[in-house]
Amino acid sequence: DVEFVGLDMDFHNRGARAAEQVEVMRRLWAEDVITFKGKWHTIEAAGIRPRPRRQIPVWFGGSDERALRRTAELGDGWFPLEATDRGLVLLEKLRGFAREAGRDPATIGVEARIPMANTDEPQRDAMVEAWRAAGASHISVVTMRAGHQSVGDHIEAIRRFYDRYKHLQG
Repeated sequence: DVEFVGLDMDFHNRGARAAEQVEVMRRLWAEDVITFKGKWHTIEAAGIRPRPRRQIPVWFGGSDERALRRTAELGDGWFPLEATDRGLVLLEKLRGFAREAGRDPATIGVEARIPMANTDEPQRDAMVEAWRAAGASHISVVTMRAGHQSVGDHIEAIRRFYDRYKHLQG
């Protein structure tokens, strides 16, 4: 929230503001010129050049119901910011919200994050398998707070993680 204070913005309406921004971005990516009047943004006869050749995927993070609904309604993907057990429960909620919004839940990517800190290989194996079985489209590793002392240590940890799980790539 300190970043929002620095920008003189309300931290508590960030999600609704982000939803409006997604609408603005998608229109700017698709149309030569747009006029937009929203609650937080006003754009009069403006566009961007060059426009992307395709829509850019928009992924959301978050674990409260509003974030899950926003992802289900607008998102191309979701970053579960929770441990595996809670994350898998939230994934099922997200999929339910997607169905309510008339979307196929399989069209929403999921990037699970596997922590190296305070976990061993068998625990990471179980987390990777649980997310894979749940249909996660992406799996990443978090090396923060795992005792690595240099950038090289982090890179080597990521390399070991990749080598251990690369056979799961589809």
